[in-house]
This record gives sequence, structure tokens and C-alpha cells, in this order.
Amino acid sequence: MKQEVIRELSTPDLSERLEEEGKQLVRLKLNHAVSPLENPNKIRAYRRTIARLKTEIRKRAMEANNKKKD
Repeated sequence: MKQEVIRELSTPDLSERLEEEGKQLVRLKLNHAVSPLENPNKIRAYRRTIARLKTEIRKRAMEANNKKKD
């Protein structure tokens, strides 16, 4: 998922998407442990997407916190 798409999502949508991506990553890792995946780079892509989602959520929280201080 691209960063531009992530920025357009609302905060509740980001949290929901983060949960879905996390579940999918666990499922992929489990399947990979049982039998090798055809494309193991999918695991890397899911990890990076999760990191992007967490970064955007954190950024929004920091911005909200800064606005409260002002």
C-alpha cells in the first residue's frame, strides 16, 4: 500500500487496516513455516505496510497532541 493511499484514510480506517494487515502477516508467516511460499517477499511487503500504517497513526497522534498544547 502506498503512502499516498494511507494518508487519505481516516484514523479509524487506519486502525482497522492495521489489524487486518497484522492478521494477514501472521497467516503468511505460519503458511511459510509449513511450506515455502512461492513469493516470500510478500512477508516483507506486509511488514513495510504495517510500519507505514503505524507511522501515520503516530504522526496524527503527535499532531493532535501539539494542537492541544497550543
